[in-house]
Amino acid sequence: MFLELDHISKHFPSRDGGGEVRAVDDVQLGIAQGQFVTLLGPSGCGKTTTLRLIAGFEFPTHGRIVLDGQEINELPPNRRDMAMVFQSYALFPHLNVYENIAYGLKIKKLSNQEIRRKVADVMALTELTGLENRAPNQLSGGQQQRVALARALVMEPKVLLFDEPLSNLDAKLRVQMRTEIRRIQQELGITSVYVTHDQDEAMVLSDQIVIMHQGRVQQIGTALEIYRRPHNRFVADFIGRANFLPVTVLDRSPRGWRLNLLGKTIETPGEDDPAIKIGGQAILMVRPESIRLSIAGPTDGAPTWQGAVTRTSYLGSLVEYDAVIDAQRILAVRHDPTEVDLYPVNQPVSVEFLQENAYLLPAEE
Repeated sequence: MFLELDHISKHFPSRDGGGEVRAVDDVQLGIAQGQFVTLLGPSGCGKTTTLRLIAGFEFPTHGRIVLDGQEINELPPNRRDMAMVFQSYALFPHLNVYENIAYGLKIKKLSNQEIRRKVADVMALTELTGLENRAPNQLSGGQQQRVALARALVMEPKVLLFDEPLSNLDAKLRVQMRTEIRRIQQELGITSVYVTHDQDEAMVLSDQIVIMHQGRVQQIGTALEIYRRPHNRFVADFIGRANFLPVTVLDRSPRGWRLNLLGKTIETPGEDDPAIKIGGQAILMVRPESIRLSIAGPTDGAPTWQGAVTRTSYLGSLVEYDAVIDAQRILAVRHDPTEVDLYPVNQPVSVEFLQENAYLLPAEE
């Protein structure tokens, strides 16, 4: 692996002085050259501390950090051949766009001709050409973020680090900038580690997503793997929205598992897990878009349950429903709805679960 975190831990003294807080707890992660990897999780999960350990702003309590075959645990940030794009942009207010981008190259004592060439190239890449003489306070938020990105890229680092770089932008600009970051990263093939708590950002940008919780890695995988096949309830609940339904495990089947769900038998995918036992209880994860509500019921003989709508929220491109089946509350989503799809509150409905899209998880301890 090009960048490897080998059982990294970081402990801080607790505020009361009575012990330690494990901000990062035995993290094992390998990143291939050219990959875009996102550390994703709620506040306090350890993702930012992990990024700071990679950057050299913190040093690990245990474990090794290896970059391109070299252990870099003891190297200061300026000797790690990395660059970081910060949440706050961190531009020099007294320097113009050109001078901000060129600053690091001047520190390296490159010739003026080489600096001009490199800055011009990276400004074209980040679509900043023509803004060379603007001051940071004359730029929009998106333009300032492009300057911060260009300043990092111009150093041609082995690894590019991002610390929630889009959190200060409005929603529309965030969507635009994450597309631009991914385009530039793929064009350059630069290894990147990105920190965010925004699941949409992680899913759009990443080759691999690392879900973290309480300092530990919960799952590593592609957006599809994590969304469709989460390892546990925390991951399923953090990425997207999900219904968690109690089931009894009846048997292993060619499709995965045969289950009793609210009195009827279904078959759904699921990994072999020692915590899932035949005859025992488990949890079925069903995404809201994998639930079908109808008045007539299915025509293919699939099992259905009778329920009633308790909430209807029309959001233009989709409609959300809360419904109840045998006192079990569920959330269902219908995309691109027509008027006939808008069921009023208390409307009796037939409920079908798309079994191939559901996923079996161990019961909570």
